[in-house]
Amino acid sequence: MSARVGLVLASRRVAFASKIGGDTNSVTEFTLNCLLSARNQVAFRPAIAKRQTQSLPPSSSEEILNQQRLKRPSSPHFTIYQPQLTWLSSIANRVTGASLSTLLYGFSLAYLVAPDTFDSAHIITLISGLPEYVKYAGKVILAAPFAFHSLNGLRHLGWDLGKFLSVKSVYRTGYAVIGAAAISTVALVLM
Repeated sequence: MSARVGLVLASRRVAFASKIGGDTNSVTEFTLNCLLSARNQVAFRPAIAKRQTQSLPPSSSEEILNQQRLKRPSSPHFTIYQPQLTWLSSIANRVTGASLSTLLYGFSLAYLVAPDTFDSAHIITLISGLPEYVKYAGKVILAAPFAFHSLNGLRHLGWDLGKFLSVKSVYRTGYAVIGAAAISTVALVLM
């Protein structure tokens, strides 16, 4: 092993001396100093960086994790941002889709559980006995999410085709969906 190190040192000394144009003695001193400092770093590493570990019960891992979470920076919440049409329409699309799905599945399950109560004849007699303002409010509650979600779905299909993807087009189509949904809601309520 020492013969190999000596051969490597000699070849490095000659190569380094020829590049810098100096004598081999100054190169030898430089090389030896580098080797000694590297050897000292390796020799002192275990003394300096000795780590001690200790066993912890499994219940303390959650406590340690919670302490680490408290030190993390918190990302800004959407309430600090100025409302924009893009994220408002995205939230509205999700809410209307979830509410329409919940209504559909809720009515379907209710019909499966009690088909005599939720048949068409009973529902028509129930609704016909309601006051006019309740009927119109119910129509608005059903028509507005349906119109918005349907028209915004067409907008998303346009995006899937690669159309209307510039910022200007996104805002134009967003305002168009809101306007068309308002007109459609009024038309559906007056039917």
